Amino acid sequence: MTFDAPLFLHHLSVRPEWIDYNGHMNVAYYLKVFDLSVDQFFDMFDLGEDYARKGGGSVFALEHRITYQRELKGGDPLRVTLQMMDMDRKRIHFFMRIYHATEGYLAATNENLSIHVDMKSRHSTPFPDHAYQKLRQLFEDHKTLPRPPEVGGTVGIRRRARKAKPQVQSKSQA
Repeated sequence: MTFDAPLFLHHLSVRPEWIDYNGHMNVAYYLKVFDLSVDQFFDMFDLGEDYARKGGGSVFALEHRITYQRELKGGDPLRVTLQMMDMDRKRIHFFMRIYHATEGYLAATNENLSIHVDMKSRHSTPFPDHAYQKLRQLFEDHKTLPRPPEVGGTVGIRRRARKAKPQVQSKSQA
């Protein structure tokens, strides 16, 4: 089994109720789109809602980071992709992108670190073998993809380095 690189998740459109008073998609709904996409991703690996409802395990988010690249408006068609960045027996690090589906521009990115959890103990536990093998194959198929520039970014105000002003010597220093 091999996977697309990056993995295509699905299409959807910006709903009217997702538009805020600025006339574009509200920040909360970017996370909603990413979350819907994560649900679909976990379903592909038999780690989704059905798996969690059976009581054995689930996958919890540990960390998210979203970047907003360009506005989306009501009715805009969306395309979401996922790139596996890293993994171990309990955790997966992945990166998602939302594109405008017809114009092709990148609208937002989401970096995510998630962990597999035993639902009875509520503690981390290794992925079940069936899921781990598929996730491992996805990682192998994605590890040669270029690292997105947004991965590992920090939040803060970027400042340009100031050039030092040349010192003017007074006549007494010369």
